[in-house]
Amino acid sequence: MADKIKVLIVDDSALVRQVVAQALSTDAEIEVIGAASDPIFAMQKMKLQWPDVLVIDIEMPRMDGITFLKKIMAQRPTPVVICSSLAEEGAQATFAALEAGAISIITKPKIGLKSFLEDSSNDIVSAVRSAARANMRAVRSGASPSRPVSAAPAAKLTADVMLSPASNRALVRTTDQIVAIGTSTGGTQALEAVLTELPATCLGIVIVQHMPEKFTAMFAERLDSICQIEVREARNGDRVIPGRALIAPGGRHMMLKRNGAQYVVEVADGPVVNRHKPSVDVLFRSAAKFAGANALGIIMTGMGDDGARGMKEMHDAGARTIAQDEASCVVFGMPKEAIKLDAVDQVMALEQIPAAIVSYSRGR
Repeated sequence: MADKIKVLIVDDSALVRQVVAQALSTDAEIEVIGAASDPIFAMQKMKLQWPDVLVIDIEMPRMDGITFLKKIMAQRPTPVVICSSLAEEGAQATFAALEAGAISIITKPKIGLKSFLEDSSNDIVSAVRSAARANMRAVRSGASPSRPVSAAPAAKLTADVMLSPASNRALVRTTDQIVAIGTSTGGTQALEAVLTELPATCLGIVIVQHMPEKFTAMFAERLDSICQIEVREARNGDRVIPGRALIAPGGRHMMLKRNGAQYVVEVADGPVVNRHKPSVDVLFRSAAKFAGANALGIIMTGMGDDGARGMKEMHDAGARTIAQDEASCVVFGMPKEAIKLDAVDQVMALEQIPAAIVSYSRGR
């Protein structure tokens, strides 16, 4: 029998420690080895037994969660799940935790906490199980994770709820081409690694990174400040033009559309697809439908299978498709599922992807 996933919970709220421990105890493959009210107590416990996964808050006495996280990553990189409020004033700190190496975020409200955590027990278990599978070598090399987690619905809807599939009629190849990128856990630094290497003349890019509201705007602003290309959170009707990358806003789907001779994006509300909103499958299906052979599809690090079927549709519509390789992924789930569907033309390391985008834009 495989060893259980050993978890340590660090939160100054006794209620959170109790409810999270109860949620994790429902999974036979998870063992809560302890709980601590602050990082100082946690480090004392960790000297006796090091956990496989840590679940920590950000605002705690004696030492904040981000400082604690950085100490862990410097001493012994370990998967960390942040369980924190997503209040407006705390969003920046939570995003900083992602950049410091947290695997994912469980967002919790400031009121109705007990009922929320009880209702989200499946998400807590899923986050811990996924964190335990994270490739910490990729985290240490700079591809830090980034998948905030919110409550997942029971149903797993497909892209059909947002738009119909592409027809079998192949679209005529044109000089107006686009790049569509989908990613999840590990995506913030993976996208940074790609976008910061692109010249201002590169093709227009549309991106889905699994994130809730507030995070995507901050993420886009940060990338825009360090990239040669323009990076911004997408607005409905934005044009997809060379030198611009549009990131789907958290809590909304983004679809590529054709408006005469121009590509634009439609940002719309709707049901979650593959338990995500925005969904990579929705973006990729729209790219298959409205760009076809005029698109390059790239699926990168992330847990689950969102984007795999959409990439298959892009591939069948004549698009070129690329998957990030396992060694450079924090979580190989999404690329692996796309590869299993024979949806991928090439598998490559993260550092090779910028050159592939530039080469595609030059028609090579």
